[in-house]
Amino acid sequence: MSVSDPIADMLTRIRNAGMARHQSVLIPTSKLKVSIARILKDEGYIKDFDIPTDEKRFFRVWLKYGSDKKPLVTGLKRVSKPGLRVYSPRAELPVVLGGLGVAIISTSQGIMTGQEAWRRNLGGEVLCYVW
Repeated sequence: MSVSDPIADMLTRIRNAGMARHQSVLIPTSKLKVSIARILKDEGYIKDFDIPTDEKRFFRVWLKYGSDKKPLVTGLKRVSKPGLRVYSPRAELPVVLGGLGVAIISTSQGIMTGQEAWRRNLGGEVLCYVW
């Protein structure tokens, strides 16, 4: 099945798996999705992710829950869509929930958080917000 927006599909899979209290979710593999999963892990929103060596069509994301068994990912919002790309210069990089969330930015030097892009003096395409 062809998906027109694979990043939105990934975010929806993570959101739905968290609401259903699943331990993990399978996501079709691409370099961009693995980079987003790496940022989610570094920021503490997911436990881990692993790419199986025998079949590289899907990778597994292990979700993380708080002490009250609620998922740590409470919100995921796709910003730049295939029909409307959203770009931001360094001076106008978004701050999510006053710094409590993370903006994921696609820059010329790779996928990174908004804070990291600001430190490196880079702008780019705003992919999504996570809180």
